[in-house]
Amino acid sequence: MTRCVLNHLPRGYAMADYENAPDELPSLSSSATRINVRKLESLPWDHSGKHPGNRPFWEVIRRAVDIAWSYLIRHSEMDSPPEVEGGSVYASTHINGLIDPLAIMKSQDRRIIAIGRHDIMTMPVIGWITRRIGSQPVIRRAELERGVSDPEFAKRINKRSMLTMANCIASGHAAIVMPEGKSHQDTKMHALRTGALRFTLNAASIAHERGLPQPVIQPVGLHFRCHYWFRTDVFVEFGEPITIPLLDDPQHHTNLAGGEWIEPPAEQVIPLRDELYESLTHITPNAPDWETYRAWHLLGHLRANSSTSPLSSLKQEVLAARDIREQLILIENTSSLVEDAMEAADILHSVGLDARTLDVRGRIKRESRLIRGALGVLAMLLTAPITIPTTGLQALVGWYAGDHTDEGIDSRTTHHMIAALFSPLFFWPLISLTFLYSLCGATALLPVYLAVSFPIIHMSNLVFLWGYDMLSDFGDSRRRRRLASSATGGRLEELVGQLIPRLGVLK
Repeated sequence: MTRCVLNHLPRGYAMADYENAPDELPSLSSSATRINVRKLESLPWDHSGKHPGNRPFWEVIRRAVDIAWSYLIRHSEMDSPPEVEGGSVYASTHINGLIDPLAIMKSQDRRIIAIGRHDIMTMPVIGWITRRIGSQPVIRRAELERGVSDPEFAKRINKRSMLTMANCIASGHAAIVMPEGKSHQDTKMHALRTGALRFTLNAASIAHERGLPQPVIQPVGLHFRCHYWFRTDVFVEFGEPITIPLLDDPQHHTNLAGGEWIEPPAEQVIPLRDELYESLTHITPNAPDWETYRAWHLLGHLRANSSTSPLSSLKQEVLAARDIREQLILIENTSSLVEDAMEAADILHSVGLDARTLDVRGRIKRESRLIRGALGVLAMLLTAPITIPTTGLQALVGWYAGDHTDEGIDSRTTHHMIAALFSPLFFWPLISLTFLYSLCGATALLPVYLAVSFPIIHMSNLVFLWGYDMLSDFGDSRRRRRLASSATGGRLEELVGQLIPRLGVLK
């Protein structure tokens, strides 16, 4: 299992601090440096409020996403989003590529419209999908400043996309935005781009002009046990919806509703940006670095264990770590506590483990999971004849592509997801049809056999992954036992033993 080793930032406990938020332009992948003018020009858009995507295709994609999600994610916890009458703009941080918007999509039932990097809409295969579900392209400042796109063309495409987003949101659809305008690997929020705030303000104007319910901005916290691990855990939470202020300019409302893009005033955009930044900061790690965040998780576990209420889910861990963060802000002279927790957490992380390794006494768990591992191998062997021919090849391709992409580590699981997504859409029909035709010939029952084959393949894959999970658990138990018998493990238990009596400062 690959360890989650990420960037290092100066340590501290500052809360929302927009002035010091990183504002670097993202590096450009080879795909982002290619502007496909023809495809961008012909991409579906609509300024009437009608969703530009194909509804039947959307339903197909949703089912395929459900299947792919069950393969990539081991445990998924999703809070219910607040009910609102009008459109919703779901806004979150962006550290895990395609998985981030799909996690939001999975958390609610409404049809989504998304805006994203231009090449996502023009790629050979993924672009074919995103165009048909109605996603809108944006040519970012990163492309403009590096001379990738003609400024006038970018301005026209961006205005068209933003007006489409505004009209869809005003009509009651849900939108997904990543307002940082890029993906990154930091535990702290980066500076927010204003594009999403601008079309959101304009959506409120259009809704007002047409007598429709006012939309809201819905902050979303996306939490992964380690975001680029295969079969990781996910927790999706929702902050308080943000009311979108209505501009005091009737002509602005009228022009927008008539199909003309009008920029909202900066004095309205900036306060809304700052409010969103503050809200997202609260429901994200907001730690100086990943080492500190893992230390907060460790302290949360130790505190829960000391009260004989061990944390049993990622959601509980995230909320406990957040409470630790808030407590540390209020308490003086906690640097030694955090430093010891960081050392202990780093020991665990260095061998691919985390605070769940410790029992209620603070000792390393030494249980053997040999039987569980054997059952896992058996489950994988029994289902391999179906799983490997139908899904194994594209899984390996996705794995290889994720490890060799120039998009960054955040896109690793994107390639895994694409491979899993394409399996039921393209590979299963082709492989099943070939197999059934060779077995039964051109019989009238061939379509029935084909339909039955899909749930069989899916169930086989789920059992295979169930076995994989049990084998992974066995691997974790072996790492724990090796750690427990080592000098490093002794140091870990010494640190934990020193931490437990000091937890009283954390109420």
